[in-house]
Amino acid sequence: MSANESPAGRQPTATYDSAFLKACRRETVPHTPVWFMRQAGRSLPEYRKVREGVAMLDSCMRPDLVTEITLQPVRRHGVDAAIYFSDIVVPLKAIGIDLDIKPGVGPVVEQPVRTRADLARLRDLTPEDVAYVTEAIGMLTDELGSTPLIGFAGAPFTLASYLVEGGPSRTYENAKAMMYGDPQLWADLLDRLADITAGFLKVQIEAGASAVQLFDSWAGALAPVDYRRSVLPASAKVFDAVAGYGVPRIHFGVGTGELLGLLGEAGADVVGVDWRVPLDEAARRVGPGKALQGNLDPTVLFAGTEAVEAKTREVLESAAGLEGHVFNLGHGVMPSTDPDALTRLVEYVHEQTER
Repeated sequence: MSANESPAGRQPTATYDSAFLKACRRETVPHTPVWFMRQAGRSLPEYRKVREGVAMLDSCMRPDLVTEITLQPVRRHGVDAAIYFSDIVVPLKAIGIDLDIKPGVGPVVEQPVRTRADLARLRDLTPEDVAYVTEAIGMLTDELGSTPLIGFAGAPFTLASYLVEGGPSRTYENAKAMMYGDPQLWADLLDRLADITAGFLKVQIEAGASAVQLFDSWAGALAPVDYRRSVLPASAKVFDAVAGYGVPRIHFGVGTGELLGLLGEAGADVVGVDWRVPLDEAARRVGPGKALQGNLDPTVLFAGTEAVEAKTREVLESAAGLEGHVFNLGHGVMPSTDPDALTRLVEYVHEQTER
């Protein structure tokens, strides 16, 4: 089922006619909707205050904190959608993988996945494993009203890269060695992760998320031929698993200009574009039938209001002929970004695109 179809037996919700969901469905919008990846996070002083003394993974498992942090940018910036505050490794932690998010480093896995025997540690995720997610989304949808909530998860390749490397990597030598050297083990690993990821997204949708985004943060490290053969089947399995809910499915990766068509082919309704490819060119690569999301360079926000507005106009002009456009940055909000610059940006996009 595509995002243009209403799920059987399901009445439109308070968010159905929002600008964000209309844009995802490639329908006429009152203005171009705006939200930002990492809009809830370190750029906000209120976030730093509420997270003080609380470890990252702990904060993801406390419904009260998740609710407050998710709502902060909606209150401050007036964005057209909220994104659920979590981390891509949360479902792995929930099934018992020994990992932690170390400040200044990122996710670190105590025992990397390197052999077939290691796959046994990747059991299916159940709703009970992440009951705090269901509770938090219930609280959020009550507070958000007509503002859509975006659920999210890490894509199988990006999760696999953390699991195999044991943490962040610039080269992915261990993950790629498995992909090239033991393709069957690699395929089985990604297939297992696809099931876990799909389960995590289903919990979020069933709790009330209006859309979902699959982050394949590190897919840009792959050549198109390797992505098609060794990654696309698992991502497609995730998208297929949630297709029946009828909510828009967004697919995003960094440095994926050469993969844009494949990101859409995997099953997304909306393809996220980083700042390296203009949106009109991205539309040509993706092909018809998809909305696009993006794609202001996050560093532009440090350049002053006049420069931000000039670059924003370039993005909007490039998006003028698109079937559907959700304005976003080409990656996440950087921690030292001035929050007021984001608020002004939302207002500017709304003013420039009001219909």
